[in-house]
Amino acid sequence: MTPEHLAVIAMAFALGGVLKGATGFGAPVIAIPLMALYFDMGFAVTVFAVPNLVPNLWQSWRYRRDRLPVRNWLPICAGAVAGMIPGTFLLVSADQELLSAMLGGLILTYVCFRLLRPTWRLGLGAARWLGFPVGFGGGVLQGSTGLSAPLSLTFLNALGLGRRTFICTISMYFVSLGLLQIPLLIWWGEMTWPRLGLGFAALLPLLAAMPVGTWVAKFLSERAFDRLILVIMAGLGLKLVSVLL
Repeated sequence: MTPEHLAVIAMAFALGGVLKGATGFGAPVIAIPLMALYFDMGFAVTVFAVPNLVPNLWQSWRYRRDRLPVRNWLPICAGAVAGMIPGTFLLVSADQELLSAMLGGLILTYVCFRLLRPTWRLGLGAARWLGFPVGFGGGVLQGSTGLSAPLSLTFLNALGLGRRTFICTISMYFVSLGLLQIPLLIWWGEMTWPRLGLGFAALLPLLAAMPVGTWVAKFLSERAFDRLILVIMAGLGLKLVSVLL
């Protein structure tokens, strides 16, 4: 691991921390694609596993008074756990360049959907029926590419939840994923001691940058910040897709 590699990892997590501090979610949207440009998908997903779990544990506890009733959050969390198993199997068995391109395609799909249908909404009744299949699909994506946003964030955004309830729900979702993902990565040999150490070390730039994101959010409108993130995501997605060209 060269100093340049360490600098890339630190930058990826710092940028992810800025986004998480500003919005309460989304660190993997920036960190994993950026790392995947320099390393393989297995490395990016594995190193991000611990930094993804720890802040979401804290957020799910902090906003616990704002969580949805059990019947609304349990289906998506249960689906996430079920989908994580085949997703992690894909990570350890599929071609890494193909996974990187798939991640890029998912990012571009998500960006296009957000631009074309920014006001799409679902009721909580529909969410109970769709929660498990959406959670399962998100678990497969999270396990194989480290990024479930094309499903999980789109689905939860469509519910029109308040900020605190949204943060609590998405945090509980990622906790459900992380509690299973780390043991699975250990079982299949992806989570080595050096990668585990990098994951814990990466918490430092991630947590340090979160207050920066909170500060930046005061000077940008929600719409402007959202558009900025979509532009960054589109660039990363195009770069990842280009590995197959």
